[in-house]
Amino acid sequence: MTLETILLVGHGSREKSGNDEIMAFAKQWRERQPAWPIEVCFIELSENTMSEGLRRAATGSQRVIVVPLILNAAGHVKMDIPQAIDAARLKFPQVQFLYTPHLSVCEHLLSVVKRRLKTAMQALDMPDPTTTGVVLLGRGSSDRHANGEMAKMARWVMEESEHELVDVAFTGITYPRLEKVVQRQSLLGMTQVAVLPYYLFNGTLMERIKRQVENLKIQYPTIRFTSTEYFGFEREIFEVLEQRVADVKRGAPQALMPCDGCKFREFAVEHGLGGHHHDDALPHNHDHDHDHPHDHAHDHPPGHAHEHGHLHEPAQAGVPS
Repeated sequence: MTLETILLVGHGSREKSGNDEIMAFAKQWRERQPAWPIEVCFIELSENTMSEGLRRAATGSQRVIVVPLILNAAGHVKMDIPQAIDAARLKFPQVQFLYTPHLSVCEHLLSVVKRRLKTAMQALDMPDPTTTGVVLLGRGSSDRHANGEMAKMARWVMEESEHELVDVAFTGITYPRLEKVVQRQSLLGMTQVAVLPYYLFNGTLMERIKRQVENLKIQYPTIRFTSTEYFGFEREIFEVLEQRVADVKRGAPQALMPCDGCKFREFAVEHGLGGHHHDDALPHNHDHDHDHPHDHAHDHPPGHAHEHGHLHEPAQAGVPS
């Protein structure tokens, strides 16, 4: 019997190339860590569901380490994955399931973003950074903490660069959108704009971003635009995941995702406040690259702070403590 298996959980995309890239990413990770049994599954938009991935990982293993390949923590990370793990625990009571945090805003990802920005500046022939606006363009969520992670990264980029204007924009769910941010930067006198997609892999939204930038070039002929690629196979992504696994192995206090086993999450599900399974189901019929108003984010019951340690205030009537 295998001591432990790692289950890498990707989001899933309607764009086949996006899912293929995650499989290729897992292949490279196996090559980096040949002693680690690594399985892959997707939250949605794939027949390779979480329940199937958890079943494969649990078969013949004493412990499964669930590692989300997700940038920001919205409803998928806080609700859907923990629900799937809960179901797997009932099916495989002899197996221990451990759930690591998502990638999050960290120094490793900052290094990737800074390198992307350097690439953008080179494409623009190294203009003055004080007249070059930067737009960190993310997926967007109805979870304010996930959007806040984007704002945090944008601030870090400003602190680590000579750019005086580093803005956040979103491709869906929330605002501002890219065109509004570019309008503002134009009014503030930016003569170049570098768009940095904050995405891990290819997908329908990456294609949309390319079209949007081309349209902006027509709309603002006096501004030079450039857009960089998604993060993909950068070594820092592997390094963050490897650190997550290492933390679990050594029993570090920050090793586990607070949402795993959270009573407030269970309360929310019981009372229909958010979260839903995609297990044992075919991909949705709608475009779930998140240009519709349900990013699986959810409001928590009163007194629930989902950020920085899952701090819980004293229980109120009818709300579990």
